[in-house]
Amino acid sequence: MKLEAARIAWVYQDLGYQKGAAMKGTYRKKDRRSRRGKRVYRAEFVPAGADGPDRSVRIDLPVGELLGDLRAAVNDFAGESGLRLMLALIGEEVEQRAGRRYEHNPERDAHRWGWEDGYVTWAGRKVPIERPRLRDRKGREVELERYGQFQSDGAMQQDVARRVLAGVSSRKYERVLDELCDGYGISKSSVSRQWRAASAEALRGLCERLLGELDFAALMIDGIRFGEFLLIVALGIDAGGHKHVLGLWQGDTENATVVGGLLDDLIGRGLSTEKKYLFVLDGAKSLAKAVRAKFGVEVLIQRCTVHKRRNVLGHLPPRYHWRFAGRLKAAWSMKDYAAAKRELEAWVKELAELNPSAAASLEEGLEETLTLHRLGVPETLRVSLRSTNLIESSFSTTRQTSQRVKRWRTADQAWRWAGSSLVEAEKRFKRVKGFFGAMSVLRVALDRVVDSSKAVG
Repeated sequence: MKLEAARIAWVYQDLGYQKGAAMKGTYRKKDRRSRRGKRVYRAEFVPAGADGPDRSVRIDLPVGELLGDLRAAVNDFAGESGLRLMLALIGEEVEQRAGRRYEHNPERDAHRWGWEDGYVTWAGRKVPIERPRLRDRKGREVELERYGQFQSDGAMQQDVARRVLAGVSSRKYERVLDELCDGYGISKSSVSRQWRAASAEALRGLCERLLGELDFAALMIDGIRFGEFLLIVALGIDAGGHKHVLGLWQGDTENATVVGGLLDDLIGRGLSTEKKYLFVLDGAKSLAKAVRAKFGVEVLIQRCTVHKRRNVLGHLPPRYHWRFAGRLKAAWSMKDYAAAKRELEAWVKELAELNPSAAASLEEGLEETLTLHRLGVPETLRVSLRSTNLIESSFSTTRQTSQRVKRWRTADQAWRWAGSSLVEAEKRFKRVKGFFGAMSVLRVALDRVVDSSKAVG
């Protein structure tokens, strides 16, 4: 079917504003309740051109109305044009299957069987229509493919998810919709149901991703809290420097059991335990314990220097923070492994005189804060991988999208919000800084160090 803008004219029957109270029969009362006062359209197709594949649909352009209130009239006309185009496509499918109205065609495989209440999803809402019904030669109902496509809740869920992830609450959903047409299904409860379905689908897609074909060089694991619910998230960085959200797991704390469950899920979806990875973790011993239990005791772990510096400063009075924070950062920024280690050991001795607890905090896991130095990873990539800031940046998007949620009732709610937000954040991921050439250096260094440690063992 060919649509020509210059030959458009309204050819549909407008059923006007129908009131539920005027309908006879109790079997239609429920269907009309949510549509009371809504304009209802009938899906009919009336060709305006000659027979054949190049038939056109004509729609008259209301020039007088357009000149009266230009902006409002253009918006109304654009909205109704899109809706009526959908109805024309449904009517055209009916004509293909049942032939033109009042024409006798012995070769047709279906015939018309009246009209029925229905709706299509358009402009972020449901618009009531009178949809045509068809039956085949045996009297069975014939499903209209195009009507099913336009009625699908998938379009509605996508509209709801896009606006909710942009920060629109379910109470204000109706306010952000363009007034292109009259419809329903945009109440707070309806939007909540659509968001629940859309977020569950996004979470399902994230948790069912296959990981076997991706070549990861580094993995980060960290937790994010939603009210009283804690979720552990894994982020992978492949050989090309691309970041991927791998999965998330729920638990009360970042203990070895919870992290082990997350790693088992990743392994079950194709993450190989035979390959060498660099794991970037915070200071929690349970994370390292779970990683070594699944990937071997010789696995390489880079401790997050941001968490380490924060832990050390937590033992010191505020007046010492400026002094030690800058110098610790400078030590980890050194290019040479031996020089950085000597500098950190010197600070351990100085801290021992000032605050033994701070010195013990810095000394614990000090070697793991220098794993990237020991591997000889170039400085540009080292800056990206020496902390869990890459995964924290995705958490910032998650917190931004869920900031309007004031009460986290269930773990399922937190799981769905986190999964949907992480999928949305992943769309804006960029490659890690310094990936070009440095990822291959990291891969070679991982193989060399792990193989040498096995030989010594």
